[in-house]
Parts: sequence; structure tokens; C-alpha cells
Amino acid sequence: MLKIFVAKGACSLASHIALEESGVAYEARRLDLARGDQQSPDYLALNPKARVPTLVTDRGALTETPAILAFVAQTVPQARLAPLDDPFTFAELQSVLSYLCSTVHVAHSHGRRGYRWADDPAALEAMKAKVPETMAACFGLIETSLFRGPWVMGEAYTVADPYLFTLATWLEGDRVDPARFPKVLDHRNRMAERPAVKHVLAFYEG
Repeated sequence: MLKIFVAKGACSLASHIALEESGVAYEARRLDLARGDQQSPDYLALNPKARVPTLVTDRGALTETPAILAFVAQTVPQARLAPLDDPFTFAELQSVLSYLCSTVHVAHSHGRRGYRWADDPAALEAMKAKVPETMAACFGLIETSLFRGPWVMGEAYTVADPYLFTLATWLEGDRVDPARFPKVLDHRNRMAERPAVKHVLAFYEG
């Protein structure tokens, strides 16, 4: 059985939702990042990056959200979570996943984990101050150019949808008004009503 390690408020929510949507059997393990669970020897043996998500399979552990989302979609093709029969469209999906991971998530992280890039207190404060601008710019691009509607990639729900949903839940915390992006906000609201999403979110409240 697949086993996924997740944490409340983390990007691992996207992979968790994708697993739930796929219908595959899996077990979720919640880490307390504030307590330092990700630094335990047992967890580091699975993921030396000391981050979430980590998906443990019968062939080993996978890390990084785009890789895990693609794996879920390809492992459970009957769930139709990606356009697996069209190489170009699948590459377009991967392009969106890569942007969410390498640009949007990084913009968010500058406000909370600036220590990854700088030690100077002034630099850290400057990064925090920039987050509302950079996150708004990212979601402006998503709103106008990347989001096809009604789902991220168009008519079909894909693994890009739980990923966008996850990052969109961070907007208020990044001092960005989601009402500025009506398509993204509508998507976030519709995602929150999906049974799989409700089930997963309830897991973090237990």
C-alpha cells in the first residue's frame, strides 16, 4: 500500500488530495513540522531533504510534488487525472505543475523561509515585504494566462487542480486578496466542495 507523509498547511495537501481522488489504497501519516518530526532519523532515511510530501511505494520513496502528482496519475490511469494519451497536453500539464512548484511556491516561501536564501535581517525583511507583490503577480498570470476553466487544464479535472487549490489557500496568509482573481477564487471554492477534498481536509482537523 502507498504511504504518504504530509503536514498541515504544507504543499503536501496537493498530493494527498490527488491520492484520495484516484481511489487507490493509501495510508497518510501526518508530521508535525514545528516539532521537528521531519528531522527524525527514520524520516530522513526516506527523505533526506527533510520536507513533505514523501510518497513511499513498493519501489522506494518519491519526493517533490510534481513528481508525485504525475506518478499518481500514471499509476491509476482509470482515474483520468492527467491526459496520459497525449504527450503534448501531458507536457502542458507538467509545465503548469512546474510553474506552481518552482515559481509560486518559492515566492510564498520567501515570506516564511527566507533563511534559505539570506542571513541578513534586512534582507529577510525585504523578502517578506515583497511577498504580496510577487504572489499577486503569480496569481495574476494564472488568472489571465494559465487557467483554462472550468478546471486548470480545461474541461477535465487533473492533478493540477489540487495543486492550484493548495497554493490558493495561502493567499490570505500572504496578504493577497483572492477576490482579485475571480477565476482562481471560484476554483478554490468549487474544490472545497469536492468530497475527496472535504475528506482530506478533515484528516488535518483530527
